[in-house]
Amino acid sequence: MNRRNFVTLSATSLCLLPALGFKRFANRVPAKPEWLLEWIKINDQQLANYKPIKVTDPANKFVGGYMNDMDMPNPHSTSGFIMRASTLVACPESTHYQSKELLKEVEAAARALLKMQHEDGTIDLLDTNFHSTPDTAFLLENIVPAYKFLKQATINGSETILDLLKAFLKKAGDALSVGGIHTPNHRWVVSAALTKLNEVFPDPRYTKRIDQWLAEHIDLDPDGQFNEKSTNTYSPIVDRSLIIMARGLKKPELFEPVRKNLMMTLYYVHPNGEVVTEASNRQDKGTIGNMANYYYCYRFMALLDKNGEMGAMCRLIEKTCAKEQLAGYLNYFLEDPTLWNELPASKPLPTNYAKAFPYSGVVRIRRENWDSTLLSNNASWLTFHKGNAVLQGMRVAASFFGKGQFDSAKIAQQGDTWVMQKSLDGPYYQPFSSDKIDPNGEWDKMPKANRRQSEVQKLDTTVKIKETANGLQIAIDIVGTEGVPVALELIFRAGGTLAGVTKHAKKDNAYLLSGQSGSYTVGPDSIKFGPGTVEHKGVQLRGALPAMDTPTVYLTGFTPFHHTFSLS
Repeated sequence: MNRRNFVTLSATSLCLLPALGFKRFANRVPAKPEWLLEWIKINDQQLANYKPIKVTDPANKFVGGYMNDMDMPNPHSTSGFIMRASTLVACPESTHYQSKELLKEVEAAARALLKMQHEDGTIDLLDTNFHSTPDTAFLLENIVPAYKFLKQATINGSETILDLLKAFLKKAGDALSVGGIHTPNHRWVVSAALTKLNEVFPDPRYTKRIDQWLAEHIDLDPDGQFNEKSTNTYSPIVDRSLIIMARGLKKPELFEPVRKNLMMTLYYVHPNGEVVTEASNRQDKGTIGNMANYYYCYRFMALLDKNGEMGAMCRLIEKTCAKEQLAGYLNYFLEDPTLWNELPASKPLPTNYAKAFPYSGVVRIRRENWDSTLLSNNASWLTFHKGNAVLQGMRVAASFFGKGQFDSAKIAQQGDTWVMQKSLDGPYYQPFSSDKIDPNGEWDKMPKANRRQSEVQKLDTTVKIKETANGLQIAIDIVGTEGVPVALELIFRAGGTLAGVTKHAKKDNAYLLSGQSGSYTVGPDSIKFGPGTVEHKGVQLRGALPAMDTPTVYLTGFTPFHHTFSLS
């Protein structure tokens, strides 16, 4: 019989089923699907990637461990190897199943990992965090499954590894039970790690600490977004953590914020499957990312709720994300065979809408094959995607007292138009009265705030955006003090071809649009824009943000500046 068609459920998988009666579940266990077997094969192949970063010098304290891309032995690379190797050595379909050689490498890595652990139970994130409780919690996402897989597989020769991993986990539990955090998501990462720990080593300290964090409530706003708005990094991590907690703690109410976030995120997807990142408060702001990190969460919730939209999102992720990315979550899918079930029938995903998310300061507009994001409190206040042709930001600045970079505190809807505004003052300051002059003439003791203002200059910027038949019309009005230089930037993602524009003679990646139209093309996808205006060549104005290192088209003028152009 072809092993791909053989109904296989390892002891590992069965023993890890959370709170389900064995007999009741065993009667409906699905076969490992083709895609999961393919993930196992991908992990088999990728295990070799660890070989070049292994610490092999016997004189090195961390021999047997693994390095980062800066040749620093570190717990993150080391735990990643332990997780992947342990998963495969315990998986009957893997070419590494019960490999004695691989077990030796796992043991060496576990010894190195213990040397990387501090006496207080924490580890370091060498980039920034030391004696870090949250980074210890992130590590347990690897080590707890590794321990479970090896223990349930009962492989001869794994006993020492289990003792080493248990020692690491118990010390980590001591740290997680008392340690602090930095950011909102850390609370749920720590709580999820404690939940998983409690499943293998029950301890009332773990659940008590989880309850302390949960008492602060989940940081979900009415839009369905978490505090950090980190769509490319931390939102899926929070969703995953809450699912772990809901299951392990038998708190189904924790599924609700996951539902709300995942349903909101349906509106944060570009037509090519990328995720909107420009509103993030974290390091993923403005990064290019797809939806792969959400796959586990959407699949779990689609099956739990029989939700067709979430099922459709899973299928979109499968279509638009590399299998190698998805296979990185193999351990989650081997732990929980319910995820092998067939997804519910797809229901249409939202692809035709104009929707405001006021708590996030975002407006999302999508019309099938193009979409746009409007952003408040962001100097890059508009993006426009058409397939793989991407206007990744639009900015406008005036050389107004070094503070003329435009952003808007809010986005207001006026009929069919979205409006953003900002007003600036540029005052001069009069002498102090004689009775208030510092006797030593110290400037810092005669603050501007206490001086009378005069010759106050003003600059009012209004941006109005409305839909056209196949795109957007943007009207920009900048009035007040006359003769102020203005520069509008259309910042495109690198990799395409510009047409209808003139290269700037003195600036790299800078182009001017003086004609009626220009275009930016990537493969079959093209964005058209115009008309342009060029009244000067000052594209890097004082007080404006530095130019991006990517093709940028400029429209320039002087106040009063009134210009309307289109994107399509």
